[in-house]
Amino acid sequence: MTPGSNIPLPVSTVAVEVAAPVRLDVSGLLLTASGKVRSDDDFIFYNQPNGPGVTYQGGGGAAPDSVTVNTAALPPGIEKIVITASPDAAGQTFQGVEPTATVRDPATGSVLATFTPPQLGTETALVVVEVYLRNGAWKVRAVGQGYANGLAGIATDFGVTVEEPAAPAPQAAPPAAPPVAAAPPPPASPPTLPGTPDPRLAAPPAAAQAPAAPAAPVPGAGKISLDKGRVNLQKNQTVSLVKGGRPLLSQVKMGLGWEPAYRGKDIDLDASVIAYGPQRNHLDSCYFGKLSILNGSVKHSGDNLTGEGAGDDEVIMVDLGRLPQEATGLVFTVNSFSGQKFSDVAKAYCRLLDAQTGEELVRFDLTGAEPQTGVMMCKLIRQFSGEWEMTAMGSFVKSRTVRGMVKPAGQAL
Repeated sequence: MTPGSNIPLPVSTVAVEVAAPVRLDVSGLLLTASGKVRSDDDFIFYNQPNGPGVTYQGGGGAAPDSVTVNTAALPPGIEKIVITASPDAAGQTFQGVEPTATVRDPATGSVLATFTPPQLGTETALVVVEVYLRNGAWKVRAVGQGYANGLAGIATDFGVTVEEPAAPAPQAAPPAAPPVAAAPPPPASPPTLPGTPDPRLAAPPAAAQAPAAPAAPVPGAGKISLDKGRVNLQKNQTVSLVKGGRPLLSQVKMGLGWEPAYRGKDIDLDASVIAYGPQRNHLDSCYFGKLSILNGSVKHSGDNLTGEGAGDDEVIMVDLGRLPQEATGLVFTVNSFSGQKFSDVAKAYCRLLDAQTGEELVRFDLTGAEPQTGVMMCKLIRQFSGEWEMTAMGSFVKSRTVRGMVKPAGQAL
């Protein structure tokens, strides 16, 4: 489907899954002809998973979240169910992330439609699709409407009460004598979402914003291209591995290097790459103890025990064209097995090269090292278009082995 297109629903019950290279929170809103919810009970999400005719089901990280709509069980007056999505990580945008909605017949599992919204950027929440009633028939429409102020913006736009932080009570001087009557009760506060509030909703209500009014960007964030030659990335910056509109050669090398700080003693760091599937599920890890994974599409050069010498200390070869289809994310990490901290390391960097020509395409020089034993240097993520993107990370964790990096690296995808 393309934005604005619609199809009739041949069945009364449909399930809408929304998948992406990162974990998403998916929700549904039941709307009347006015385009608003009747009450907060019409907002169906992980903390309120069941409503009349609409059910939320979380994927738990192993599968996409989904919302199931039984049009025959919807209350009278409900004419539209809006399906929304927002990245699970706080503050993350859809920059470089292409979510795909799949509409299924849950009885048979057959796919009725798919939709990938195009050209997303600084949006932090998205109306993906809507199931709506028109002339007595139910249809599904591709929407792709972005919001820059997160799930709270969507919820407020459709009439859901968003909990505001409580203002501190003013300090009053102590009374001269005990009061003779109880103080009147405070005015009733407006209704809020039931259960534990969604942390993305614990913010003052704000009017919905279109992508033209983006949220404040993360320092260094933003996607750039290789059209002007080699790119020096900053932390959180993303580069598309396409040059002149054409994909690069699929064979690339990731070189990782470091030097002992301040003429210190030799330091033994271990470079690794961790492969993940589309739901951030761990597929395999390539490191000095396992030099080849995924049918040889990822290979490690072997262990460097000192960090001495010019150039890359360890190299990982990745044949992007041979990677199995289920491999959608690669996170490159470095660990200090001996326990030395990265504050004892100088000039740590990673660089991406064209494996056939040796041309350096992208470099990320890590600065501001922390006294930890592990660092996530960068990640490569396959977009739904097939294009690969590299993002500089520079995130430190406490782990001396690649095994301890699997969980935090998956959360960072």
